[in-house]
Formats: sequence, C-alpha cells, structure tokens
Amino acid sequence: MFDIGFGELLLIAVVALVVLGPERLPKAARFAGLWVRRARAQWYSVKAELERELEAEELKRSVQETQAALKQAQSRLQDELGQVHTRVQEGLDSAGRQLDEVRRQVEDAAPPADAGSAPAGDPVLPALPDAGTPTPSDTEHGDEPRRS
Repeated sequence: MFDIGFGELLLIAVVALVVLGPERLPKAARFAGLWVRRARAQWYSVKAELERELEAEELKRSVQETQAALKQAQSRLQDELGQVHTRVQEGLDSAGRQLDEVRRQVEDAAPPADAGSAPAGDPVLPALPDAGTPTPSDTEHGDEPRRS
C-alpha cells in the first residue's frame, strides 16, 4: 500500500519514542493500530461494494445483450416463418390450379354419356373372373380349385 521500508519504520519508531516517551508509547501504538485496522476494514468494505456493483452492472449488461440476441433471433424466425407460409400458400394455390386444369382436361376428354354406359364420373373396370370357376393357375398343379 505505502512504499515504506524497514529503515523508515525504524526512524518513525525512534521519533515516536523520543516524543511520546516510554509510558505513552504503547497506548499510542495500540491507538494507531486500531485506526489502521479501521481504515483497512473501511477500504475493504468500499472495495467489496465496488466489486459487487461492477458484477451487478456486468450481469445487467449480459442480460440486456442476451435479450437483444433473443429478440433478433425471434425476428429472424418470424421472417422465415412468413416466407415459408408464403411459399406453402403459393404451392397450395399452384396445386389447386393444376388440379382444376386436370379436372377440366378429364371432363373435356370424357366421351358423352350413353344410356347403357357408366356415368361420366365413374371409371369402367374390367370384369373379374368368377370365384367359383377355376383359373389356369388353380389347375396347374392338379389341385382342386380354390374357393374364396
């Protein structure tokens, strides 16, 4: 703290002994020690308080920086979400237009409905073999025909 060497302390002690005398020197030394301890305690108290304030200020700054980063990230995510929403909506619109176009093409390409044919919206399926009649694959191995 102070730049006082051993020689300087010895000089101060000799001057104090001469000035105060041997009777009052121990009381004066105790009094000086008490004041030095109080000054040190006060210094450490102020130092600790300053360190706490600096830590609190640093913590506040860190929280503010984190909040700013979170707000920035939230803003970016909202922008990206808006872009994705727009792309999805455009894709849905495009798919709807294509579906409408395919429906029109199917309606234009469908032959006119006759009285004996299926309705225009129902596709005509080929006839399936009867389950009771044997097929060539059923009789290949000499087995009896399979029944469903």
